[in-house]
Amino acid sequence: MSRKYLIAGNWKMNKTASESGLLVQQIHSSVGSQSTVQVAVCPPFTSMGKVSEELEGSQIALGAQNVYHEASGAYTGEVSAEMLRDLYVTYVILGHSERRQYFGETSKSVNNKILSTVAGNLKPIYCIGETIEQRERNETLDVVRTQIREGLENFSDSEVENLVIAYEPVWAIGTGKTATDDMAQEVHSFIRKTLAELFGENAAETIRILYGGSMNAGNASGLLSQPDVDGGLIGGASLSQKSFCGIVQAALDLEA
Repeated sequence: MSRKYLIAGNWKMNKTASESGLLVQQIHSSVGSQSTVQVAVCPPFTSMGKVSEELEGSQIALGAQNVYHEASGAYTGEVSAEMLRDLYVTYVILGHSERRQYFGETSKSVNNKILSTVAGNLKPIYCIGETIEQRERNETLDVVRTQIREGLENFSDSEVENLVIAYEPVWAIGTGKTATDDMAQEVHSFIRKTLAELFGENAAETIRILYGGSMNAGNASGLLSQPDVDGGLIGGASLSQKSFCGIVQAALDLEA
């Protein structure tokens, strides 16, 4: 089954609103008019209004880096799905390893956010992955299986088409280290098999599984050519038009 590549840029806590506006203009100029590869940018909350305006009429989708599981209320500092939807947000990154490491999030706590995201007509990009210690203990597959089952508990079969998984080996995030093509494919294939156990094989074949972990323009082609790698969740390389669009171009070349 053919799955459209998704290349999503996670800008993390970088770029002011004006800087974000300039970067998205540059990205739009390069890849914003094509629809062969789905492109998304996920700026910080302070830039989302500006980026949303700049993306009007573009094929590029807007994503958020987090959401709260309640619809509204006295939750100082939090943002709801409805607030994001009002800015024409499509995707929400959830369960990122940095949220787990620095803010105490777990697969079980992220589950509430995933369910509220789909209830709010947004598409979750659910991040999973192992630490270097877990990989050295040969626990990678057990870790990702548990994260999938806990994070997607009570996830409706009818929403599977809106689900995106991002495999991000924690040891490869921001370190310059990258899983080899074969290493990425092994875990991505296992993830798809685990999704098939939850939702059935046909549904699992429709779910895009992104690789996140120091993907760049140089290694993107090899990673994206793997049968179960459906795109990338890009961190540092998404902060430059040249490097980010180089990854998009690698996906476009594979589709040509």
